[in-house]
Amino acid sequence: MGGVPSVPTDPNRTLAVIGAGFARTGTVSMALAFETLLDGPVCHGGTQLLGREDAYVRKWLAVYAAGDDRPKRLKALREATRGFVAIADTPGTHFIGELCELYPDAKVVCWRRDPQRWWKSMEQMIKRSMPRWLGWGRAMLIENGYDKGPGPDILEYHYDYVKKVVPKERLYWTQLGDWASLCEILEKPVPNEPFPRANDSEAVETTAKYVFRRTAMVWMGLIVVAGAVCYAGWQAQTMY
Repeated sequence: MGGVPSVPTDPNRTLAVIGAGFARTGTVSMALAFETLLDGPVCHGGTQLLGREDAYVRKWLAVYAAGDDRPKRLKALREATRGFVAIADTPGTHFIGELCELYPDAKVVCWRRDPQRWWKSMEQMIKRSMPRWLGWGRAMLIENGYDKGPGPDILEYHYDYVKKVVPKERLYWTQLGDWASLCEILEKPVPNEPFPRANDSEAVETTAKYVFRRTAMVWMGLIVVAGAVCYAGWQAQTMY
């Protein structure tokens, strides 16, 4: 984690926690905390997609390629998350409802960040590390019903989306850096160590510089597939 992707070794392990915090809200730190408390591999989306082999990235391509075929999408999503004990970051946050269906015993944990401060840091990371991926992220939001341009409203929309798709009794809110709250939610003892502190943008940028060329074509495929699915859905909506 924190720039090094976790790789499952036991395919029979399943998600116990669905991290619903949006990208650039401390997802790396929270994923490290999940890893400590659950003693198992955590699927941090950005780290996995940038640092894993192409065969794994193609599992997420299959999730998007399934389109509106829900059984096919659920099957692909299970393959992408097989063996992990928790998930955090994009693209997992795009499929929170589906993950809840796949893992009915998993707790959904979300945390907040000030939207204005979040967008300021998000813009900086986009400019430095991922200018071409902004279209992919926006495509995912559009599929979930977001109809505004890039900006701080994205974060508030995401929080509303989480509350809409997650049953109230399964949704838990915490604060980044709060061991006591998180441990109470997960029913785990508080570790005798500081809460993990990782810089999301530094982790992504460092990893991206190393693997960008190797994964560029696969990422482009993900962008194209996600964009095509969202565009088809938008066209269908405008016809009625």
